[in-house]
Amino acid sequence: MKPKAHHTAHPTRRAAVQSGLATLALLVAPAALNACGSKKRRPPGSRGDTGTDIDTDIGTDSGTGTGTDTGTDTGNDMGTDTGNDTGQEPLPTVPKLRSLIDQIGPLGEANADGVRLADGFSVRIVARSGEPVLPSGHTWHALPDGGATFPTLDGGWIYVSNSELPLAGGVGALRFSADGEVVNAYPILEGTNINCAGGPTPWGTWLSCEEIAEGRVFETDPWGEVEAVERPALGRFKHEAAAVDPELGCVYLSEDESDGCLYRFESSAIDDNGHLSLTEGELQVAVVDDAGGVTWAPVPDPLAEGDDPTRRQVPEATAFNGGEGIWWFEGIVYMATKGDNRIWAYDTQNQTIRTVYDRATTPDPDALYGVDNLTVSACGDVLVAEDGGNMRIVAILPAGEIKPLMQIEGQSGSEITGPAFDPSGTRLYFSSQRATGFLGGITYEITGPFHEPIPDDEEC
Repeated sequence: MKPKAHHTAHPTRRAAVQSGLATLALLVAPAALNACGSKKRRPPGSRGDTGTDIDTDIGTDSGTGTGTDTGTDTGNDMGTDTGNDTGQEPLPTVPKLRSLIDQIGPLGEANADGVRLADGFSVRIVARSGEPVLPSGHTWHALPDGGATFPTLDGGWIYVSNSELPLAGGVGALRFSADGEVVNAYPILEGTNINCAGGPTPWGTWLSCEEIAEGRVFETDPWGEVEAVERPALGRFKHEAAAVDPELGCVYLSEDESDGCLYRFESSAIDDNGHLSLTEGELQVAVVDDAGGVTWAPVPDPLAEGDDPTRRQVPEATAFNGGEGIWWFEGIVYMATKGDNRIWAYDTQNQTIRTVYDRATTPDPDALYGVDNLTVSACGDVLVAEDGGNMRIVAILPAGEIKPLMQIEGQSGSEITGPAFDPSGTRLYFSSQRATGFLGGITYEITGPFHEPIPDDEEC
């Protein structure tokens, strides 16, 4: 049976084996991640959780993730442990990298697929919505959105991609071999609703967020071996993306509303392996003063079971206009707000927030707009995907320079989603969500010198 969404009525303590990030965070925060200890992968719901989780959906489980288990789980999930724990495999070591993005030249003419790249870069299509990824294999989902990569023991990697379909959303995965060939494709979450973006965790899972009122967050296994698990403690609201802070033990969450908020889940428990719990803790909302200082106020009703949505429960909470992508890098949480075309930077140590990009004040307002999904390079370049802009991925360099990395022509009705580097930092994955129409998404891979490996004793 394919992995399905598993819902918990009462959050239980979550255990995860210590590891370095099994995602792009491995590339961008090596110092912090090397301190995490032994590198083991822990899927959601694998051995270490205490108690039995009960599925609370109403209906019959059809195997698609939209039904419900009606009692104790007995498989490789959050229920009774049968010894079939698939999450003990060690994570591979990945190279320390230096970004070369500042050296990338101007974009050239569009190729036959309408993609513009700089010299030294190439692009290929790895999946099309509605078509089998491999002959007689898994059909790639429509409306591909947020994504991330995860290294595998065989030298390859996995790229996961959300589906923003209403009522039939979820997450798909592409498995790559060490030489970069697609060798498998499969779903890791099905039957959920408008899964927009999300974020990787330090223990090798993907948080997939529903962008609907009272939307949920699901923790999913990129390997597709363990059922996805809902994490109610992260709140019920119109989720966009999530970013784990491995230093302070928080999860930062953006909300895609014109009066949305910036949230953090402050975990109150550490499991036996030193990782934060996603079931025990407090959901908080940011309150920003006139000087940019940030305090955090508890959200009284994180599940929005009363009359007020989470964003209206704390009167002094600061509104952010259309929260989008969010990413943690070396103590800074970057967040895009599409409603006002800004990129924010929250300093987690000093608890201050500022803008690193504001279209209203930048010298060239056409250099970047429609800010949406984002990720960060190994040296702090913030890569921003455009929705409603010029169909580009644009890098904001640490010094503030704006540099386009790619552009797609002839797809003005679409948006760029899911940017993520492979473990080597030389392949950049993303999708054009509606490339050939509403259900006609295309997922691409750009290869080229985005990064280079460096010795462990060197820095950017």
